[in-house]
Amino acid sequence: MSKQDGRNRLVSDAPVDDVSATVLHVDMDAFFASVELLDRPDLVGLPVIVGHDSDRSVVTAATYEARRYGVNSAMPMAVAKRRCPNAVIVEPHFEKYRAQSAAVMAIFDRFTPRVERLGIDEAFLDVAGALRLYGTPWQIGQAIRRTVLAETGLHCSVGAASTKFVAKLASSRSKPDGLLVVPAADTVAFLHPQPVSALWGVGGKTQETLERRGIRTVGDLANTPLGSLVSALGPAGGQRLHDLSWGRDPRVVDTGVGEKSIGHEVTFGRDLTERDDVARELLRLADKVAVRLRQADVQARTVALKVRYTDFTTLTRSRTLAEPTDVAKRLHREAVELYDVLHRPGNQIRLIGVRGENLVPAAASNALWDDDAPWRETETTVDAVAARFGAGVLRPASLVRRTPDGGVPHARQD
Repeated sequence: MSKQDGRNRLVSDAPVDDVSATVLHVDMDAFFASVELLDRPDLVGLPVIVGHDSDRSVVTAATYEARRYGVNSAMPMAVAKRRCPNAVIVEPHFEKYRAQSAAVMAIFDRFTPRVERLGIDEAFLDVAGALRLYGTPWQIGQAIRRTVLAETGLHCSVGAASTKFVAKLASSRSKPDGLLVVPAADTVAFLHPQPVSALWGVGGKTQETLERRGIRTVGDLANTPLGSLVSALGPAGGQRLHDLSWGRDPRVVDTGVGEKSIGHEVTFGRDLTERDDVARELLRLADKVAVRLRQADVQARTVALKVRYTDFTTLTRSRTLAEPTDVAKRLHREAVELYDVLHRPGNQIRLIGVRGENLVPAAASNALWDDDAPWRETETTVDAVAARFGAGVLRPASLVRRTPDGGVPHARQD
């Protein structure tokens, strides 16, 4: 199926192919940092950190050479410089990233019209209709990598499989600058040695829950009775992870309504430093986004978080969900988890935003594992009250500001 190379990647040789592996996940390698190196070829091969050269700033991106020192995006710049004192620090240029992203996506569109954009630097492609023209999935993946490199100077990694989940996992295992095809017949053999955290939707808390039960690999989970998973994770969560552990993922590459999105952001008069304050604001924003999603009768497949610090460094992070949602509770939970990756004590937050992206019609979402049903019922009840009596009559208790003696003088206003 694949081989481990000297760079700790799993990669496929040409004979390892499967015409049923028509879902490709293409992910650009160290995208922001790589774009900067196009204008600084003298820095290729050196540890490079993208960000503002201030100890109060945070890392926007890092080359693989810098990552070997333990430098990661969203890390405080002061920590990054201690870990990699010989790093070269380069200022970010977001207009260049957007231009290169457009060029890369245009290349994808030439191979197939079935492109599902997941963000600025990754996408799913359905190449079933391109096999007669461009060859096998392996050949198409190689052609995409060559074309992207020739026309933009950037490297990308490609995973090919029969499902979206496995294709995305394959691209991550082939990084950097690799191609991994997982034939349908080898899906289980590929999945089961992976850590359980590789499953879509397994965050830190779910991983802890599973590991307490001795479930550390995908194979462990696959061989756990479904009833035990349901008991630990609930009916929808247990069923979903059990399906994924056996490679069952019915979602198709969906161009949907493209990159249209619904979001809200807020700039603070006083910088926020406490995580609880940020989490409260994220709940307010998630609630606004969810209301607008339901009003538009659409659901978001991707949750995006935007954070701007006091030095105007701006970071965005996004996560594609196992199922689309229009529920504030889900949006908030995902946004907080994204923020926790970025959060460092003492960070000063000037602006924060939540956005639902990759929208699909609510009636067409075809959710098979609807974890959100109880929350949705509650929130649609609130919608009905708001429609009759006005917005703000009912709101989450955590958005209500209390006096020192525990009273509630008034609800916090925007």
